[in-house]
Amino acid sequence: MTMLTWRVASVLCAGALLLGLVVPGTVGAEPPVLDWDTGAGKSYVIPAAEIAAFLFGLNQVNRHVSGETDYDSEPDTWWKNFRTAPGFDRDPFGINQLGHPYQGSVYYGLARSAGLNYWESLLYTIGGSVAWETFGEKTRPSANDHIATGIAGTFVGEALFRMASLLLEHGGETPGFWRELGAAVLSPPTGFNRLVFGERFRPVFPSRDPALFVRLRVGATLTTNVTNEAPSVAAKRQEGSLDYYMTYGLPGKPGYRYTRPFDFFLFEFTAVPNATSAANAIENVTIRGLLLGKDYDVGDDYRGVWGLFGGYEYLSPQVFRVASTNLSVGTVAQWWLTRTLALQGMAFAGIGFGAAGTVGDQDERDYHYGVIPEGLLSLRLIAGELAMLEASGRQYHVIGTGSGGGPGVDTFGREVINRGTVGLTVRVFGPHAIGLHYVVSSRNATPTNRRETHQTVETVTLSYNFLGHSRFGAVEWRAGEIGAR
Repeated sequence: MTMLTWRVASVLCAGALLLGLVVPGTVGAEPPVLDWDTGAGKSYVIPAAEIAAFLFGLNQVNRHVSGETDYDSEPDTWWKNFRTAPGFDRDPFGINQLGHPYQGSVYYGLARSAGLNYWESLLYTIGGSVAWETFGEKTRPSANDHIATGIAGTFVGEALFRMASLLLEHGGETPGFWRELGAAVLSPPTGFNRLVFGERFRPVFPSRDPALFVRLRVGATLTTNVTNEAPSVAAKRQEGSLDYYMTYGLPGKPGYRYTRPFDFFLFEFTAVPNATSAANAIENVTIRGLLLGKDYDVGDDYRGVWGLFGGYEYLSPQVFRVASTNLSVGTVAQWWLTRTLALQGMAFAGIGFGAAGTVGDQDERDYHYGVIPEGLLSLRLIAGELAMLEASGRQYHVIGTGSGGGPGVDTFGREVINRGTVGLTVRVFGPHAIGLHYVVSSRNATPTNRRETHQTVETVTLSYNFLGHSRFGAVEWRAGEIGAR
C-alpha cells in the first residue's frame, strides 16, 4: 500500500465514526424506539461518541497504569502516524491475536447494538482501529492490528452479539435479570447500551428462530504424546478442560433464510484453567460465519447452505500457537441417511492472514506473521437422540511475510499446521451426556537456513456434556417427520 493510499484509507475509515453528524434525521427530533426491521431508532452518532470515549479511556488507563511510554501520544505523533504507512509490530502474540480481536468486538458491538447492520458496524470497527493506531499509540501503525481489530473484531463481535440477543429473545418481552446479566457478559457493549439508553435500544435483535446445536463440555484431559523439537515450555500431562460449542442456523429448517451476515455461524471456545501459563489458558477459539450465501437442496433428504464465510481462529495446543483471520468459500449441509440417522458436514477452503510460532519465550515474541491458505472439513454422524460420532480436520499453510521479532527473525520459510479431532458423545438422559475425544495437533516449521522443526501434541479428554434442547442438532424437514422426534 502506497503512502497516499494509506492516507486516503485512513481518512475514509476514520470518517465512519462521524457518519452520524451528516446523516439527515438523526439530530433534533425525539428518537423513536429501535425497530430492527425498518431501521427506525438506530443511531450513527451514539456509537461514534462511545467509540471515541472508549479509545480515550483506554489510552488514559494504559498511559497511567502500564508504565510504558508507547501510549504518550500527542499531536506530533498523531501527524506522524497519519503520514506513515503501517508495518508489523512486535507486541506479544496474545495481545495481537486475542486482545485486538476482542478490542475490535467492542467497537463493533457498540455500533451493532445501536441498531446498525453488519456492514455499517464493520465501517465503525475499521474506523475505531484506524483511530487507535493513529491517536491511541505513538508507535508506528500496524497492519496486523488493523486486520485483527478491524476485520476479526467484526467476526467475534457479531457472534457474541447474536448469542447475547438469542439469550434475551428466549426471555420473552421482558427478559429477567439473569438473562440481562448473561447477555452483558457475552456482549458487554450490548448490555451497556441496553442499560444506558433504556427503551430506545431495548428491542431485541430478531433471530428468526434458527436451528441450533449447543453443547457445554467439562472434562479432564490427558496428554498422551508430545514431540517437541523447538525451544518451548514443557507440556502438562493432565489438565482440566472447559469447552462451549454452538452452531447457529443449521440448514434445513423450513422457512429459515440466509439473508443477513451470520445467519449461519459456528462458535467454539476451549479453556484450560490449569494451563502452564495464563497466556496459554485459552486453547481454542473458532468462529466462522456466512457473509453472503444461499441455501440449496438435493432431493428430499439433503439440505445445505453455501457461500462466502468469514472466520477467526486461534489455537494454542501447549507448545505452539497459530491464529488466522480469513475468508473462505464453503458449504454446510445435512443428509438424512435413514429415518433416524443423519450426517452433517462442513467444508471450507480459503485464505487468511495471521501468525504462528512456539510457546517458548516469556515475552511471547517467538512467532511469525504470514499469509495463510487453509482448509477445514468436519463430519458428524447423528443417531437420533442417542449418540453422535464426530470427526474434523483443519490445515494451515503459513507463508511468512514478517516477524514478531523473536528467534529466526531473518530465517523464516514456511509452516504447516494440522489439527485433527475424533469424538463420541452418548446421551445418558435428558440433556446430560458423556463424551470421549481424541485431538492431535502438529506443526512443521521450515526455516530458510535451518533444519526443520517438528512439534506434536496428542490428547484424550473424558467429559460431561450438557446439551441444548435440540440435543445433537439434527434438523427435521421431511413431511410426516416434523414434530415426531
